[in-house]
Amino acid sequence: MRVLLQRVSQAAVTIKGQVHGEIQQGLLLLVGIAADDTHEDIAWLCGKITALRIFSDHDDKMNLSVQDIHGGLLVISQFTLHASTKKGNRPGFTEAARPEIAIPLYEAFTEALKQTGLQVATGVFGADMQVSLTNDGPVTIWLDSKNKA
Repeated sequence: MRVLLQRVSQAAVTIKGQVHGEIQQGLLLLVGIAADDTHEDIAWLCGKITALRIFSDHDDKMNLSVQDIHGGLLVISQFTLHASTKKGNRPGFTEAARPEIAIPLYEAFTEALKQTGLQVATGVFGADMQVSLTNDGPVTIWLDSKNKA
């Protein structure tokens, strides 16, 4: 699984003109699921995301996690994180999981994040979504469960 994580002061996802999910301070998570991802990938990513110390403490040092600040999480499915651009100018998405694999893993991922007690908002898997955010910092971090060793 791949997650592009952005520290935000606010973020929202709109579908067909209606706000579907929104958070204030916290993390926007763009999540790409590969065909070979498992629940082990979910567990590792959830642990890493919720413990990652990227929020400022009282000394203005990145020393606090999203859990420490009681922040929110906005989770958006993003199969394009598995784009291959090696050949030609049109990206290929053969590494991205098909919906029958990706949807249950996406739902398990969001459920695992909810179990942390944090506010979790989501988009809708496969929907045409408009995501707005105020990137705080900016702080943007790439996580890939295949690179956890």
